[in-house]
This record gives sequence, C-alpha cells and structure tokens, in this order.
Amino acid sequence: MIVRLVRLSLRPDALDAFHALFAASCETIRQFPGCLRLELLEDVDTPTVRTTYSLWESAEALDAYRQSAYFKSVWRQTKPLFASPAEAHSYRTLLTA
Repeated sequence: MIVRLVRLSLRPDALDAFHALFAASCETIRQFPGCLRLELLEDVDTPTVRTTYSLWESAEALDAYRQSAYFKSVWRQTKPLFASPAEAHSYRTLLTA
C-alpha cells in the first residue's frame, strides 16, 4: 500500500474556494480504482495549510490517478490557490502496531 501526503500552503483568501473544490471532487477521487481512503487535514499551527492524506492499493494505482485527465483538471484549478508550491510525498507502510 502507498500513503500519499500532499501539503498545500494556501492563500488566506483562497481557503473557501479550496474547500469547495475539494468537496466537489473528493467522491470522484475516492472512486478511482485503488483509492482506499481520502482525507483533508488542517495544520494545527498554520491555519492556511491543508494536507491531503490518501491511501492507495499500489504505486501503479496512484500513478494512474495522477496521469488521469480528472487529476490534471482538478490540479489546474487548485494551483492558483497556493501561497507556495505544494509538497508531495509517498510512503510504504513498513509496520503497523
């Protein structure tokens, strides 16, 4: 499994637009083959930072989503809302306690 974390620093005036975009797209993203979970997190210390947490069956499933026309469309709408570039990281679970 792959855990994908994407940290998004948003402009203060863009928070409502980002939340609306996420709400409108989250069910479609969640229905992509291999997507097991999708969450939107708020940074406790920085109120303009959001992180998406997604869990994927495989790196191939994540890559297929990232290459999709849907992802490219949503990303084009999201990028103008950033205060600084997004930071994305993928992880494999080594141990669950």
